Amino acid sequence: MRRRDFITMLGFTAVAWPCAAGAQQPERVRRIGIILSATTDDRDFQAWVAAFRQSLGQLGWTEGRNILIDTHWAAADAAEIRRQASELAALAPDVILASGSATVAPLLQATRTVPIVFVLVIDPVGAGFVASLARPGGNATGFTVFEYGMGGKWLELLKQIAPRMTRAAVLRDPTVASGIGQFAAVQTVAPSLGVELSPVDLRDPPEIERAVTAFVRSGYGGLIVTGSALATRYRDLIVMLAARHKLPAIYYERYFVTAGGLISYGPNFIDQYRVAAGYVDRILKGEKPADLPVQAPVKYETVLNLKTAKALGLDVPATVLARADEVIE
Repeated sequence: MRRRDFITMLGFTAVAWPCAAGAQQPERVRRIGIILSATTDDRDFQAWVAAFRQSLGQLGWTEGRNILIDTHWAAADAAEIRRQASELAALAPDVILASGSATVAPLLQATRTVPIVFVLVIDPVGAGFVASLARPGGNATGFTVFEYGMGGKWLELLKQIAPRMTRAAVLRDPTVASGIGQFAAVQTVAPSLGVELSPVDLRDPPEIERAVTAFVRSGYGGLIVTGSALATRYRDLIVMLAARHKLPAIYYERYFVTAGGLISYGPNFIDQYRVAAGYVDRILKGEKPADLPVQAPVKYETVLNLKTAKALGLDVPATVLARADEVIE
């Protein structure tokens, strides 16, 4: 080989080698944080998070290749949620998935820069999480679970399935705005249905049991369980108390009904986690939470447990059966 040709070949190799090396650079790994007001053994939350991960995979995000997911299980203890929210925010992941108002509030106290996508939030504007549904304006956006008006629909449906009911205990979390708002929504329709309401504050199991036991002494009662992290945490206790005292009860999510509750009306929670993956994907690709509108569910489901209805001695009206999306027998 002539000397000139050899030098030319060396020059080409010197130019080509960095290009080839650059082409083989590993894909940047993004970090996703998840914070949940549940314990690690909660099978429902495990299923919801699995749906979120599956949807991320369908969008091209693979754990260990281009994303790392750090999941924080904070139960429903306010102090523990605040601690873990602060720790997660300090890690400055690329985006955080937050489940429920109980996790979003402390996250926003800890950071106004890390992008947050929330699910299962009732009133993000009233809670101060976003400026408006159309233009969130800050570092958080996501998906609402239902409007306050849902409370009136719960009472109407419960009255249809238990027409003799004249009193209803409304289980709520009084420490959050949505707990008060949901109770107010039920109050607006109660007089027209001839139902007297009794608020029951969700604080701890002994207090819940005492309040429900005291309520049933007057008879002709029913139970409305409004949405909150505490209702989710104590769902087995609530369903057990309704069965023990033979109270017709309506809930906001199907997991109460699959556990033995009478009827539920609300959105599908798994769908919320699936669509949340789409917002996480868009944020990882450069979009800002401030520009992504908060979205409401497009479908609500009625789930009915006929076995429980029979145990309560209820004849389920044909209209209620007809509207049920799922019937458990």
